Amino acid sequence: MHSTAYIVKFILIVSTVVALVLSGMATLLKPIHDRNEAIANKRSILFAVNEFLETPVRQMSDDEVLEVFDDRIDQYVVDINGNILTEEEVRERGAPGGMAEHVNMGRERRKPESERMFPLFVFNADDQQLFIVSVRGNGLWDEIWGNVALKSDFNTIAGVAFGHRAETPGLGAEITDNPRFAAQFEGTRLFDEDGNFKSVTVVKGRAQDKNHEVDGVTGATVTNDGVTEMFHRGLQYYFAYFEKIQTQ
Repeated sequence: MHSTAYIVKFILIVSTVVALVLSGMATLLKPIHDRNEAIANKRSILFAVNEFLETPVRQMSDDEVLEVFDDRIDQYVVDINGNILTEEEVRERGAPGGMAEHVNMGRERRKPESERMFPLFVFNADDQQLFIVSVRGNGLWDEIWGNVALKSDFNTIAGVAFGHRAETPGLGAEITDNPRFAAQFEGTRLFDEDGNFKSVTVVKGRAQDKNHEVDGVTGATVTNDGVTEMFHRGLQYYFAYFEKIQTQ
């Protein structure tokens, strides 16, 4: 029989070899992982303007997503005061890539509001520009988020796309899984007729005010309230930028 020292030595050697192999695989696979993550992010942004694309996003290949995004999306990063940040400023604030697509909204939420960055994507449609902003909040179990496409009046919603980390399938997850939920937001408005910010509320039962309400997901009260809250709070972070654009 082998001695205890031999067994310990053998285990250490095997553990070291396995660790080196896993480390090497992680290094080799990182570029693939990073590319897939970038494509998924760009796909989610394009989903907000799906109705304005010749090919539905779900039918696009990865290469088509990259091509459409690069050809038709301009991207900026703004601060809470509506200033557009340079790539260098974006890197200094924690997004190494220096562009809007590299801003991690989950990390930004943990910063003081005065230090946060907000990604802004401008989609160039055939006859108009749509401004896609990002909002993030809390669902029942974890974070939820959305990309909201606004028309150039910065009032009318042209489309939305939602995502979540851990909502319940068939309930809260319907904000992503059921296209009819997102479709309700098209044509809703942020401001009332007097110019007061009213946002969009996800209501229990049937929406009565078609300009500012949509039907909630049955049985998902906490997720519905989370969407309402992140719209009301998250959209306001872009107001300073909207005001600057409208006064130029």
